[in-house]
Amino acid sequence: MERRLALELASTVRHDGDGGVADDLATVHGTTRWLGERADLLAGCGVAGDFEADDALMDEIVELRQAVRALFARAVSPAPPSPADAHRLMPADRALALLNAAAARELVAPQLDWPGGTPPAARLLSAERDSGLRLVAALARAAIEFLAGPERERLRACAAPRCVRYFLKEHGLQEWCKPSCGNRARAARHYRRQRAADAG
Repeated sequence: MERRLALELASTVRHDGDGGVADDLATVHGTTRWLGERADLLAGCGVAGDFEADDALMDEIVELRQAVRALFARAVSPAPPSPADAHRLMPADRALALLNAAAARELVAPQLDWPGGTPPAARLLSAERDSGLRLVAALARAAIEFLAGPERERLRACAAPRCVRYFLKEHGLQEWCKPSCGNRARAARHYRRQRAADAG
């Protein structure tokens, strides 16, 4: 299954399994771990080996995530956004400005690689030495590409109780990000019907 960096960033806020919300980026250690697990998606950004995030980088990534989640909420509208941040969404104009500014902080030049006998491939070449700046810019570019691309039309907020994830709808009737969310939603509906029947 193809991974999408923008969706993975938005999914760093998730249901914790106990009725609350977990945040993978709540600590510097958690942010370092999350980035390290995505080193393949962040190639060329300096996330390798002994890379360590710091408080400033964590704060920048969390702010960028807030912008991405606000724009995801706009993308799924008029359907409701994720309940994790529906009550405190960043205004869309501020989210757009933050996202675009983060992407523009790194000047990159497209480069064409074409080794003999293989198809050509494009990559972005950066002269920026600050790995934190490169990371934030790469995350912002991934979000821009996702939101400007065709997959945005398939973006949904999971409708299951307590779930706070966004996901890509794979088929016409899909309402949940994963089967366990569907089971939880069906159980909640059954419980509501049972209570209504008992009360009536």
